[in-house]
Amino acid sequence: MARTRWGEKRYYSLDYYLKQTYGEKLYKIALNAGMTCPNRDGTLGTRGCIFCSKGGSGEFSPDAALSITRQIEEGKTLVRDKYSGSGYIAYFQSYTNTYAPVPRLREVFTEAISHPDVRILSIATRPDCLGEDVLKLLKELRERKPVWVELGLQTIHPESAAFIRRGYDLPVFEEAVSRLRLAGIDVIVHTILCLPNETPEMMLDTMEYLNRMDIQGMKLQLLHILKDTDLARYYREHPFFLPEMEEYFRILGECICRIRPDIVLHRLTGDGPGALLLAPEWTKDKRKVLNRMQAYFKSQDIWQGRSCLHGKPICTV
Repeated sequence: MARTRWGEKRYYSLDYYLKQTYGEKLYKIALNAGMTCPNRDGTLGTRGCIFCSKGGSGEFSPDAALSITRQIEEGKTLVRDKYSGSGYIAYFQSYTNTYAPVPRLREVFTEAISHPDVRILSIATRPDCLGEDVLKLLKELRERKPVWVELGLQTIHPESAAFIRRGYDLPVFEEAVSRLRLAGIDVIVHTILCLPNETPEMMLDTMEYLNRMDIQGMKLQLLHILKDTDLARYYREHPFFLPEMEEYFRILGECICRIRPDIVLHRLTGDGPGALLLAPEWTKDKRKVLNRMQAYFKSQDIWQGRSCLHGKPICTV
């Protein structure tokens, strides 16, 4: 594959960003601080987002009973055979990781960021769980090491947001992004492609919207249906379209062409745990998916930002 501005990739990958910024790939260690979510504790609801599993989208996270330091050390042990680097990203993934009293947040985040091998603190949360006291804490932590905040937007379309039970409107997201950026925090936005009743044009609308936001990273994930979720029950009763591999590459390629070239792409597929994944089953073979995806991008001359030239959509995959 011919080299591009991002090495051998046709998009601004997280690996490329890390190697350019830190001199090596940093391995992400999922951490579990035992948080909950306003969509689960009765504040907004009790069943979570429709796609969310019992693990709060943190199926690869360790036992919350372990100390944060112990979780980091066990995470390092798990990847020892496939990662020879010296730095890690401490990733608080399960549930909503700013939804706790600030003293508790200070305790777990400080323990993580103080670990000598942790280079970046990454926190997944909701935009409606970022009060001034939380932002103040994040700003303090940023003075020590880089802090990323990942916001679960999923889609800009109100009907889809209501269907997945997101629980907040777009102005809440916009305010959160603005306040995080004022605090000097990098913002990563999680999106889901192929939600029920969303057309490719609707997905592209979400990409165009995010192009106008002051964000530094994006995750694009194909909708996964996991066992024992409300989405799984809905899918059984009301089957809806889920793309085959090549169909997904076409949709994904359109999205990548529309995304600003300065936005780091942290994820392009997603891989649910095999024991829980109901559909699409082809996503289980991650290596095959990634290899086929790169080949497809090359054959169709897909590259990030292609459709941003002169403000006109020119990608025709």
